[in-house]
Amino acid sequence: MSKKNDLGRRKRLHDYDLRREKEANEKKEKKLQAKKNKMKVDGSSSKKKKGGSGFQVGKKKLKTKMTALAKAKAAQAMELDK
Repeated sequence: MSKKNDLGRRKRLHDYDLRREKEANEKKEKKLQAKKNKMKVDGSSSKKKKGGSGFQVGKKKLKTKMTALAKAKAAQAMELDK
């Protein structure tokens, strides 16, 4: 009888394949579970977040809201235009 037709060998290979598939499935499930846990959103995110007043360009933060001095200068420039 040839090696590949040996019933004992085929049974061992089949058992090994089943075991390997089962381990692969378990590993995949653990990965998915870890991903789900990481993606869970806590309740604190529903609170209103404080909005940022600017955006970053390089190392410098640029403001989108006008300061009091800038507002005064803009108002003065508007008066001159009138």
